[in-house]
Amino acid sequence: MKLNLVSIARRNVFHRPLSTGLSVLLLAFGVGMISILLLVQRQLTEDFDRNINDIDMVLGHKGSPLQLILANVYHVDVPTGNISLHEAEEIVAHPFVESGIPLAYGDNYRMFRIVGTEWSYPAHYDCELSEGRAWDVPFEVVLGAGVAEKEGLSLGDTFFSAHGLTDESDVHADKTFVVVGLLKRSGSVIDQLILTSVETVWAVHEHVDAEAVAAGEPMPEREITAMLLKKRNPLAILTLPNLLRDSNMQIALPSIELNRLTQQFGIGLQTVRAIAVLIMVLSFISVFIALFNSLRDRRYELALMRTMGGTPGSLFTLVVTEGLWMTCMGIAAGLLLSRVGIAVLSSVVSDQFHYDWSQMGPAPGEWLLVLLAFFVGLVAAAIPARSVLKMDISRTLGAGR
Repeated sequence: MKLNLVSIARRNVFHRPLSTGLSVLLLAFGVGMISILLLVQRQLTEDFDRNINDIDMVLGHKGSPLQLILANVYHVDVPTGNISLHEAEEIVAHPFVESGIPLAYGDNYRMFRIVGTEWSYPAHYDCELSEGRAWDVPFEVVLGAGVAEKEGLSLGDTFFSAHGLTDESDVHADKTFVVVGLLKRSGSVIDQLILTSVETVWAVHEHVDAEAVAAGEPMPEREITAMLLKKRNPLAILTLPNLLRDSNMQIALPSIELNRLTQQFGIGLQTVRAIAVLIMVLSFISVFIALFNSLRDRRYELALMRTMGGTPGSLFTLVVTEGLWMTCMGIAAGLLLSRVGIAVLSSVVSDQFHYDWSQMGPAPGEWLLVLLAFFVGLVAAAIPARSVLKMDISRTLGAGR
């Protein structure tokens, strides 16, 4: 009997394509919007947490602290400027600082950033070589897994860099880079970078006049873009900014700046979430109205089913099953819609920032979303189904169709 009820309910649902389609579409949009928000939130949280791991402070040129974090931790913004390597090393030598990782960049290869640093940078993210070795001399590079995969580069390949981070027009055709190592995929920002020595970055941009060197003229001071710092003492957060007050450098705290960024995005996310909830509420109202109208048009048919042995409970179950058919189709369509949306968004993020957002697994909270939508759909179907229990069979049959 249950299988028959399920089959009958399915035919009844598809017999009303317009009302059913509207209910399913509304629910799909509501579930899909909330689902894609959960997926984006998970991806952002994982990327933020993974790339900020054990980076307590970022030392860089004065400017926007948030820009300093985005440019030097996540590599999705332009740097605020360069700072003196000598002055940065003095900060690293402070008793309250445990270690520092220098970063120097300004060139790209096909929109992938070439970062001059030390081997401690990939080691910080537990990156391991899959092939080759680390760089030894200037112009030897190690590729992140994402760079090697997308550009098809392998050991021994050579290329030229272009000046800037988003432009490939000014190519340094006189400076040849050689690939000597490939890194395993780590899921961190390293996957999207081309790593080399700081000396390589200096050599690319140096135009030294031999006569000036022979004449003993002073060489330009060595500069880097930023220094990633790990504190030894919590007092470093209070002490170091005061030391830099009269310099062109500043300390940015990733945790504080990311909280500020989250708050700025939070208002927009809450607005989108509220719209999605409103659409879901409208979809459940639509399910209720569709079933109510269906019951009104099928009262004679339901009365006949009662005379043929159908119990009030079985008819109630039939109507509720129809509502659950629409609810389940809406939930499934919404989850599918969110996956399509995240795939499109992943393509955009990959093209612009080289981050991988292709993770399609269930996000935290999605199962709760499905259960909540299913429960509310059950309630929306049960309310009109109650009228079946109070049906006057004799009066309905006497009234005819």
